[in-house]
Amino acid sequence: MTGSAKIMSVFKRKNRARPVMTRTEALDCVPLKNPRIRESRLESGEVLLSYTVKVRPWFSGLVRRLGKEREIVQSKKIQLDELGTTVWDLIDGGRSVRAIVREFSEGYQLENKEAEVSVTSFLRELGKRGLVGLR
Repeated sequence: MTGSAKIMSVFKRKNRARPVMTRTEALDCVPLKNPRIRESRLESGEVLLSYTVKVRPWFSGLVRRLGKEREIVQSKKIQLDELGTTVWDLIDGGRSVRAIVREFSEGYQLENKEAEVSVTSFLRELGKRGLVGLR
């Protein structure tokens, strides 16, 4: 291995083994809101979510080396549109993803498959941000 190949291998992301879930298992999961999220309702009826995130560890380490002792936390906000607000309101800790998809498709007169793709994509995005989890 050449020197540059060794360096490049350091920066490659390692594939973490993720538990594989079947579609049926995923639809049977119950989404839960992160209790640390602050939720407010805008005049339009849409939801504004406020949450904090820690700055990446490598950047925090750099800042500590420069003399700052405390951990850096950033405040983030995300405004949900009408459809996102509807899905957010359906997350109650009791409904499964399948039930949310069903209610969403009935409320907006969508085909079940179309609603499933929309809702699961939205939940996946919220999950990546740490705003929801699945039980």
